Amino acid sequence: MRKSFYHFLMKYRHPQPKDSISHFANDAFMDHSFPKYSDDYYEITSYLELNGHYLQSMSIFDEAWQLYTMSENNI
Repeated sequence: MRKSFYHFLMKYRHPQPKDSISHFANDAFMDHSFPKYSDDYYEITSYLELNGHYLQSMSIFDEAWQLYTMSENNI
């Protein structure tokens, strides 16, 4: 079974984030409305465009999404 993007992203949480994906993971954790059970790119993108004020750039999400799809496809 495919894990959600949120579940994948949480492995990047860090008390002292050193990169943009770790910052994103920490902020998504604090965002109680984040679509935690979704694995749908368009649903998460739409959510972040409307509510992801903490995300400096959507390219950070795109980079994290690429890592997610690679890990889920075991590439």
